Amino acid sequence: MKLITISGLDGSGKSTQINLLKNYLESQNKRVFYFHSIEFGIAKKIINFRNKYCLICRLTGKCKVYKEKSVTHANWFQIFLRKIFLKIDIYRFEKLYKKLEREGFDYVLSDRFFHDSIINIWYLENSKIENYKLIENLKFKIENSRLFYLQIDPKIIMSRERKPDQGIEYLEKKKELYETKISAWNIKTIDGNRNKEEIFEEIKKMIDAL
Repeated sequence: MKLITISGLDGSGKSTQINLLKNYLESQNKRVFYFHSIEFGIAKKIINFRNKYCLICRLTGKCKVYKEKSVTHANWFQIFLRKIFLKIDIYRFEKLYKKLEREGFDYVLSDRFFHDSIINIWYLENSKIENYKLIENLKFKIENSRLFYLQIDPKIIMSRERKPDQGIEYLEKKKELYETKISAWNIKTIDGNRNKEEIFEEIKKMIDAL
């Protein structure tokens, strides 16, 4: 079984490319499992549970405490919890991966991956790049994997009709963080400033070569 991941900035086109790849592989009669690291995460499940069972939310729809929004700031305890949840999520994913392998899936396609979670934590800690102690002990090895990073100009993202609400300074800072680590993480950089068809053709060729 092969693992394909696409990482990158919010609004860079990760989901678009994953969906194109999913459709392509399924047309080749491959068994494909779609994975989204954020939706899979413990933090997201807690939010969903809370929204589902909070009486204020259910009866009035006015519970602002639980309203989802983009996170650009966090206190030390929230960051600590994110690190704990990340460790748990990686352990859960390893179990899931082995289960899917036993069930005969050919591919796991990951929209975002744990690298993206590490970058998010890094951003929230607001540390200087050279002083940051990256939690690289969370790495694990999966054979037959192909990791991609969509490298795109934040100005292009912000010029689109659907754009992230965090703003261009957020995107520029995260781009800087990504590009300090993609080589160390052995992630293949893809030029994301092109149209989606050109990007997909490049990714498809690399996948076919696996």
